[in-house]
This record gives sequence, C-alpha cells and structure tokens, in this order.
Amino acid sequence: MDTHRDFHVAAVLAMTGRTLGIERFPATANGYRQLFTWACQWGDIRCAGVESSGTYGAALSRYLLSQGIEVVEAPGPGRSARCRRSKSDRADAEAAARAVLSGRAHSPVKSGSGPAETARIYIVAKDSAVKAQRQAANQLKAILVTADPALREELATLSRRALVRACLELSEGDYRTDPVVRATRFTLRALAERIEQLRAQARALECRLTDLIQCHHPRLVDAVGIGPHSAAVLLTVMGDNSDRLRGEASFAALCGASPVEYSSGNRQHCRLNRGGNRQANAALHRIVLSRLRWDARTRAYYERRVTEGKTRREVIRCLKRYVAREVYRLVQEDRRSLSCTPALTSAVPR
Repeated sequence: MDTHRDFHVAAVLAMTGRTLGIERFPATANGYRQLFTWACQWGDIRCAGVESSGTYGAALSRYLLSQGIEVVEAPGPGRSARCRRSKSDRADAEAAARAVLSGRAHSPVKSGSGPAETARIYIVAKDSAVKAQRQAANQLKAILVTADPALREELATLSRRALVRACLELSEGDYRTDPVVRATRFTLRALAERIEQLRAQARALECRLTDLIQCHHPRLVDAVGIGPHSAAVLLTVMGDNSDRLRGEASFAALCGASPVEYSSGNRQHCRLNRGGNRQANAALHRIVLSRLRWDARTRAYYERRVTEGKTRREVIRCLKRYVAREVYRLVQEDRRSLSCTPALTSAVPR
C-alpha cells in the first residue's frame, strides 16, 4: 500500500509476481473495509506491506493487524530508483508489494495499541509544550532588552522563574502612560501567562507519563538513572509488539548504540554509530551520564577502561550499548508479567 493523507493505493501480487490488481481507496474506516474486502477477493492474503506505517499508514496498519494479517513496513524505492523511472502512486504501491514478495520488506510495523503508543502521544505534546515555553521565555528576554530603562533595571537581576512571576504582576498603566511602555508591559504579562500555561501543561503530561510507565514497566524506572521521560522514549522506539525486534542487538542498532567497526591494517577500532533513532540515542546518553555521576560501579568501570587506553567517547559508547541491553531485557520481563522476579540491579559491562 502506498499511503497518503486522504487516500491509499493498494496493489495485490500473486506468489509468482504477477500483478492481480491495483485500486485506490479513501483513508477512512469504510475505505479500510473496502480495501480489505477487495484484496481478499483475489485469494488468501499472506502478508501486507504498508509505506509510512508510522504516519499516514498507521491507522491502516492497525486495521489490518486487527484482521489477523501480518503487516510489515514497506521501504520506499529510494532516490536512485526514482531517478531511473517515473513516479506515480500505482507504481509505488506495486513496488511496495514487490518488496514484500522479495523479502526486502521484513520489519513488522508497530501495533500502536498499547502503552508505547500512549507514551508517544504524551511525549509529542509534552515536547511541543516545553519547546514553546522556551521560545516564549526567549521572546520575553528579548523584549526586555529594548524595554524602558527603569523597567529593565527592575527586572534585570531576577532569575528566570522570578522574572516570570514579576511579569505576571505587571500592570499596563493608565492612559497617561507612554504607549510604548504600556505595550511593553502588556506583552510581558501576556508572555508570562503563556509560559505559566505551557508549564502547567508540561507538568500534567509528565505526571500522566510517569503514571503510565510505573503502571506497565515498573522495573524500567526502578533501574539506576532511567527516568520516566527517557523510559518512555525508549519504549516508543521499541513499540508495543515484542516480535518487532529480533533481540537486544537489534534494539541497540535501532537506538544507534551498536558498535560500528572502523578498522584498517593493524588498527582495530569501533566508532560511534551515527544512525538509528537519535531521540533514543540521546535518552541512552542521558542515562549513562546520570550513572557516571551517581552509580559507583559505573564510575569504577569508566576509570578502569580509561586506564586501559580507551577514550571518554569509547567508554560512553560501551556503556550506552550495555544500557540498551538492560532496557530491552527489563521491558521483555515486564511484558512477560514475571512480577515475582526481582528487578535487575544496575551493573556495568565486563
């Protein structure tokens, strides 16, 4: 399926590679049912490939999964292939079907029906609230730069939190006040109110995120250095369906924490992996930095590897690889509902 916002184009291939049919359907609940009925008329559906299963094709993927169909992420043809031939929705749908038939498309899509999807929605809203709050704070400080000297001197020595509280108490003044000063005071108060509203939204979303993680994955937040936000980011990358990843090595590669060999001649070296999900990689980095500060065993490991000739970057890369392994195992244990098994304690790689 080649997915779009308002419609999807589906192509059905036989096991021999012959194209049986290509049709376009609306991206609605009724359209999903029509697509499934149309596809079933050609025979039994072995597998379905959906392009953009995390965006436009997310709802379609969930519907097909609910019908008992195996759904995988169908990769696009790539830039080089697009340069060699024309671009059309029908051709993209057929290319997606051939990617499934050839085995090139083999990654199961995210089910999007569990706590990982809920956490993703909370994270999207929280991150946007924090970003907008930072932008409003920067705008408030920028306006103070050109404000009336008396007002600027009154607010210049305050911390950010105290500055917002002081701006909330500003009065616009009466008609005798300079219009520019009145506009400045009104704008400062409006920005301060916006900051407070966004802070309250971010706090509410953080509380919901914490409750969600503690309810479904308590062992994860019990580990050293793993907070609710970092745990939610890693869960979002992993997805709700445990069969989506082949193992902890696959999860580490998805997070960009797997070592990449960079050897030449007598020099044997592994460099940082610059691929994978960068938000998940940043979460692993925060966990490692937290453990380097608070966990004695991690600090001892770091010092030992440094004395062996490893650089700080290389040691952190090793620790991120271990954290990815630990997170994967903790999540799998929670999913198997082994509540009687004690939580794994923090350790360091040998």
